[in-house]
Amino acid sequence: MKLLLFFGFVAVAVAEVTRFEGDKVFRLKPTLDAHVTLIKDLAKSIELDFWSPDSEDLVTIDISVDIHVPARYLDMVYITLEQGGVAHEILIDDFQSAVDGQADSGASPRAHSYTKYNTWSEIEAWADTISSSNPSLLSKQIIGNTYEGRSMVLLKVGKSSASPKPAIFIDCGIHAREWISPAFCQWFVNEAVTTYGSDSAMTSLLNDMDVYVLPVFNIDGYVFTHTNDRMWRKTRSRNSGSSCMGTDPNRNFDAGWCTIGASSNPCSETFCGSTPESEIESKNVANFIRNNKSTIKAYLTIHSYSQLLLFPYSYTYGLAADHSELLKVAEGASAALTSLYGTRYTSGPGAATIYPAAGGSDDWAYDLGVKYSYTFELRDTGYYGFLLPESQIKPTCEETMLAVKYIAAHVQKNLY
Repeated sequence: MKLLLFFGFVAVAVAEVTRFEGDKVFRLKPTLDAHVTLIKDLAKSIELDFWSPDSEDLVTIDISVDIHVPARYLDMVYITLEQGGVAHEILIDDFQSAVDGQADSGASPRAHSYTKYNTWSEIEAWADTISSSNPSLLSKQIIGNTYEGRSMVLLKVGKSSASPKPAIFIDCGIHAREWISPAFCQWFVNEAVTTYGSDSAMTSLLNDMDVYVLPVFNIDGYVFTHTNDRMWRKTRSRNSGSSCMGTDPNRNFDAGWCTIGASSNPCSETFCGSTPESEIESKNVANFIRNNKSTIKAYLTIHSYSQLLLFPYSYTYGLAADHSELLKVAEGASAALTSLYGTRYTSGPGAATIYPAAGGSDDWAYDLGVKYSYTFELRDTGYYGFLLPESQIKPTCEETMLAVKYIAAHVQKNLY
């Protein structure tokens, strides 16, 4: 009986895996107000997954709109776009093949690798191993548990010191489906411990400062993308009065909370939550940064995709008090990144550069007093989108390291 029950559970688990046969990703080019209205009306009538911008509410003329369209709606979408005269192209023609094609690195599926997308259990085991192997440079702590009870692992990278050192905080994987983001955090930690002593910039940084690295912020969501739905974005918390699960953790911070570019609808991908920091993951991170506010001098949050280096503000079009310096540093970091493979990034304040979005962690950190607050949107610009192949992990991480080291060097020289 127990065996039958076990196989029953396995069957249910397998049955729940979302497949994407026949789905496509479109890029729309609205050039008239009528096009914008048509796209918004389409989103109200059928289930569309907005990749960029994050929701139909943020669609405006003269921006590219990337949407994932389930196969069952393709005919309707084609007809609507043709009748409305909306220019469009297909970015991903065979969605399930793109999902399957991510694992093109040839790395072993059973062990942790810096050039593959590791599961949470692999990342957790890696964090244990790398911290115990590098005790003079790395320490591990738990900053709280997720909604589903997983430990939020934070690594502190830096030469051991008797007194507190100024610090940089980096988090990855705030949005579950952005797999290249946690890959970078793992890459950064490995690069830090393996180049300390040989790379002068890294050695100087880790001697003078600590770097806190949160390898995966939204662990529950990340696990769900590996087991059930590759396109899941939000947390996995239950919402009172709604069958729709999860909150967008990057709309859940107390920075213009739930105003522009965020939704109060629990079914929206940009749902802001019931209150600021309603998500335990957001609260754990916010509490840690608040408790270490005197030492944390920079906050870097790693996302994908779009190849952007953003800084406050996203909840308002008003400029940050430190706008000129933040822009200069962002442009220098972007140039450093481009120098390796020619990958082009755009720099600027979030609202004006990409789209307005209230409740973001970077705006919150900046308003708290963390001056050097940046959001990276890693590769690519939409050809693969959230399905960046594993073969691009190494070049993406290598070039991003140059930008992060540029920012870190500036912070190190300009402590406040």
